[in-house]
Amino acid sequence: MRLGVLFSGGKDSSYATFLAKKQGHELICLITILSENSDSYMFQHVSQGEIEKLGERVNLPVIFQETKGEKEKELLDLREGLKIAKEKYQIEGIVTGAVASNYQLARIQKLCDALGLVTINPLWGIDAEEYWKLLLKDKFKVKIVKVAADGLTNEWLGKIIDKKNLEKLKKLSKKFRFDLRFEGGEAETQVMDCPLFKE
Repeated sequence: MRLGVLFSGGKDSSYATFLAKKQGHELICLITILSENSDSYMFQHVSQGEIEKLGERVNLPVIFQETKGEKEKELLDLREGLKIAKEKYQIEGIVTGAVASNYQLARIQKLCDALGLVTINPLWGIDAEEYWKLLLKDKFKVKIVKVAADGLTNEWLGKIIDKKNLEKLKKLSKKFRFDLRFEGGEAETQVMDCPLFKE
């Protein structure tokens, strides 16, 4: 199936892209929503420059759609980005990095249904510890770029999650009761290297 990818450069959208490709889908383009709101309910706050570089590394064109990041209104901007991707690249579906947020998944699903697009959500419902094990096994180099939860201090900024740091994170997540997948916005990540990237 010809697919576009809702892509932020973080671990979820990147690993979902990896899995979709592994499943034999044809990846056509990346769709990135540039939100002015760093606390958006829907989208990770990313810079266009970073995504342009990542687009080159995965050898896919990027569609950029800007949004002010206002709750619910940002969905209209997402719809526009999806519509452009469908018209320009004839995609048949969308890959998302949705893990556990019904809020995000329901809204993306509704927009895709209206546009006649299938949604592919390879990470939906994945167990947190199993997810990190898979990321490490598949050689995903994940860096923490933002923290916003009790227990995650600024010393975590810029850290790469290896087996040692994962054990520390597991202990902190149990102590401070945050989602180890960072699904509640506890932290944001950027993938520095992975099998998707060209050398």
